[in-house]
Amino acid sequence: MTTTGDSGAAARTGPWWWERRRSAVLDVGLGVVSAAECGAEGVEFARDAGLPLAVGVVFGVLAGATLVLRRRWPIAVVLIAVAITPAQMGVLMTIVGLYTLAASELPRRIIGALAGMSLVGTLIVTMVRANQDIASGDLRIGEGVIPFIAISTSLGVTAPPLLLGLYVGARRRLMESLRERADSLERELQLLAERAEERAEWARNEERTRIARDMHDVVAHRVSLMVVHAAALQAVARKDPEKAVKNAALVGDMGRQALTELREMLGVLRAGEAPPKPAPAPVPLAAVAAAAAQAASRAGGEEAAEAVEGPCLAELDELVDQSRAAGMVVDMSVEGESRSYAADVEETAYRVVQEALTNVFKHAAGAKAYVRLAHRSAEIAMQVENGPPPETAPADARLPSGGNGLVGMKERVTALGGVFVSGPTDAGGFRVSAVLPAGAAGA
Repeated sequence: MTTTGDSGAAARTGPWWWERRRSAVLDVGLGVVSAAECGAEGVEFARDAGLPLAVGVVFGVLAGATLVLRRRWPIAVVLIAVAITPAQMGVLMTIVGLYTLAASELPRRIIGALAGMSLVGTLIVTMVRANQDIASGDLRIGEGVIPFIAISTSLGVTAPPLLLGLYVGARRRLMESLRERADSLERELQLLAERAEERAEWARNEERTRIARDMHDVVAHRVSLMVVHAAALQAVARKDPEKAVKNAALVGDMGRQALTELREMLGVLRAGEAPPKPAPAPVPLAAVAAAAAQAASRAGGEEAAEAVEGPCLAELDELVDQSRAAGMVVDMSVEGESRSYAADVEETAYRVVQEALTNVFKHAAGAKAYVRLAHRSAEIAMQVENGPPPETAPADARLPSGGNGLVGMKERVTALGGVFVSGPTDAGGFRVSAVLPAGAAGA
């Protein structure tokens, strides 16, 4: 009974109830020695009892051979040892049986009861045998010494194997407990590593989504203005050369701005790249979990740091001026006292207005747009509304759409705990509204 549970069943390599082959060899060897001992002692037992020698030998061999079953039925082995004690047999069987019983996982009360029976049986047999030897003249000692001899003999046969078995059993249970705790800790570390990897993957996906939104905002807005200016340039190239030159300069400026912003974004991506390294050596699972958690936190920290470099509310006037320069009629009003907000809040507010104006370029060319910005005590609200496009709007002024503008705006706003609403108006236009908490910060 060296192991228990599923681990013991998994480690079983021996025959029958033995968990290892060497355990089976040891028990069979002990059984043979015990059978030989009890068989030899059976000769004297047969003489004293007046039985044929063959009967005493066979009885001793069968009784001693039961020691082979000590791991399977330790209680039965101890009971047999106690039963043959009056016949002065089974000293080895008693010692090994008590050790196996004490080292097993049986309740302490059962172990104590059987050990007490063996102690009492050995004590009685020793005293009776000593008195018989004194009466027959084989032993010449005082009668007062007999109890001391009996107690010493019984304790010498019973106490050492019992105490050793209790110690080995306690140590074995301690080792099993430590092994189970180590397995449990390994499973927990593996689970933590998997969760940390999931968090790192989630952070990477969030970073990809953020970069995709930023690139969409930059490309869609700048390129939309460039297309509008190019269409105007084509219309006035022959009629008004000066205006054509002005529009061409605006297209160039917007193209350079778009390229600058795209280079900044690509620079952020390339800055996080590291040179290739050789395959790392295997590391403990705890180090894997710690590294994965650190990677997830670092990815979140880089995302928050990069968000600070985005546009702010102070650039809204320039954004509106660019839209007006493209020929769009924009009416902007600001309510409340202007103040600074968290970088994520200002960037989100700017991107919402930018994308809403871009949608006006795409889907309602020539329509008038109204931009409203309200600074409140605990929040900032923005609204971009346009009227219906004029019927005379040129068809080539309408730009293709990927359908991601409104989705990106809603993701930005809800990520900061804000509210986003968009939809058509009764007048035939379209309205985009968003409210952001003043103290919000990116998750």
